[in-house]
Amino acid sequence: MPEPQFWTALRLSLEVASLASSFLLLLGIPLAWSLAFHRFPGKPLVEAVLLLPLVLPPTVLGFYLLLFLGPEGPWQRITGLTWAFRFEGLVLASVLFSLPFTLTAYREAFLALDPNLLEVARTLGVPRWRVWRHVILPLVWPGLLSGTLLAFAHTLGEFGVVLMVGGSIPGKTQMVSIYLYDLVQALRFAEAARAAFVLLLVSLAILVAVRLLERRWRAWRSTTG
Repeated sequence: MPEPQFWTALRLSLEVASLASSFLLLLGIPLAWSLAFHRFPGKPLVEAVLLLPLVLPPTVLGFYLLLFLGPEGPWQRITGLTWAFRFEGLVLASVLFSLPFTLTAYREAFLALDPNLLEVARTLGVPRWRVWRHVILPLVWPGLLSGTLLAFAHTLGEFGVVLMVGGSIPGKTQMVSIYLYDLVQALRFAEAARAAFVLLLVSLAILVAVRLLERRWRAWRSTTG
């Protein structure tokens, strides 16, 4: 079994992933809906900025976040707080790094909706909140949950961004991916192998859940299409 420090790092990673995924769900749904159905000036530029972490090296994103969140940075001047090398910084970095993945998944879920259903609801004068509660969310929840789970798994595997923003402080900012890297750097391969095996099982379980949700979603699309 892995040593206690591994479970501490894993618990921290799960906490960061859970919070980041929750924020991504709240932030990603309105953003994905706007990108899917609304037109506004500068939309291509907004999409490019939101999707930039897909192509930007993680260390570059982490470096800019470190400057923003660190001492004498803009965040400290605005709020008086320093989030570099803190739990809050890890969560913010994870949200920004995983945002493109959730936006893509959420937008695809919304685009799969039958536009006739939405048009009928508008014609009947149904309040928007009821349309969301009784029409949209019941139909797209598998896609939303699938995207959220992928963001959760993506956060568990983060390395470059969280290393730049949080460093490797045991029990405070040492994510499980960084812990594994530190073991390899110290040539503790037996312990690294045990830790990697646990992470492999966790990642496999998440991906199986995602695939099952995607299968259900495709089945729904085939019956409604």
